[in-house]
Amino acid sequence: MSRNTLSTTAAATVVLTAAAVIAATPGTASAASAPLSCARIATHFDLTRHQTPENIALAPDGSAYVTFAAARQVARITPGGSTRILATLPAPADGGVHTPVLGFPLTTGIVRAQDGTLYFLYATGTADLTGLWRLRPGGTPQRIAALPAAGLPNGLALDPRTRTLYVTDSVLGTISSVPTTGGTPHTWSSAPELASTGFLGANGLKIRGGALWATNLDRGTVLRIPVLRDGRAGQVQTRATGLAGIDDFAFTGHGDQILAALNGPGQVALVQSDGTHSTVLTAADGLQNPTSIALRGDTAYVLSAAYVTAKDPNLLLAHMDD
Repeated sequence: MSRNTLSTTAAATVVLTAAAVIAATPGTASAASAPLSCARIATHFDLTRHQTPENIALAPDGSAYVTFAAARQVARITPGGSTRILATLPAPADGGVHTPVLGFPLTTGIVRAQDGTLYFLYATGTADLTGLWRLRPGGTPQRIAALPAAGLPNGLALDPRTRTLYVTDSVLGTISSVPTTGGTPHTWSSAPELASTGFLGANGLKIRGGALWATNLDRGTVLRIPVLRDGRAGQVQTRATGLAGIDDFAFTGHGDQILAALNGPGQVALVQSDGTHSTVLTAADGLQNPTSIALRGDTAYVLSAAYVTAKDPNLLLAHMDD
């Protein structure tokens, strides 16, 4: 990454601080609390190499696939904790200075298909690179759908039944759909609940129970949007509020209960089906601006990008108690 890109990264940090941290409650000094226990940092990433982990997808063999946002990379984290870079995406000709809001190019959401194919998002502010990308096992990255250069594609979810990928855009306030074969994206929802209030709106994205679930970072909300029989978006339901700086999330398997990464506050929240929430991980456990969460069995995987703290980006593991 060039010196110029480093300076724009610093500028983006200032914006994130203003938008997500000021209004947030600081992390407490307590360590992991129910239902999480035994929190430990499994892997430390290298900030000097711009390894700011943004999103995560798990594989059956115990591996974790992550996007390193500022490094424009996709990496595999082995069960033993070592890091292998699978792909580095081409830098835009302008260095990414026109990437909306942030001012630097970044890889964001990632999902893994059953055959091992990785799909991920890249935002550059340029029409030739911004979009949905695919990486097949042993292959090279290929853009399969162009997304608006004026937007910031962020969250990604895969519906294997319909072979459809869904993408949140945090700047345009939309959810788009794209076939796994690629092609022209279709705006699935542009509901006002997805819009930002000045920084980043629609963010994390998951599919569950015949609906798409999304977060809105600026508004601190969790949204549920039913998928109608004809595939169109139903009416938006706000399922939780008051989650300042919410980024990505994961369902725990207990109804609609979720674990949510609160980026600015440096916390993980347990959000109940009725929308109430409590803090279950804090900076005392090693969090450094957490960005995403995944669950494998009773183990929670939490990525921290250190966007604001600029200290120790990492992968933290914690035991999910019954």
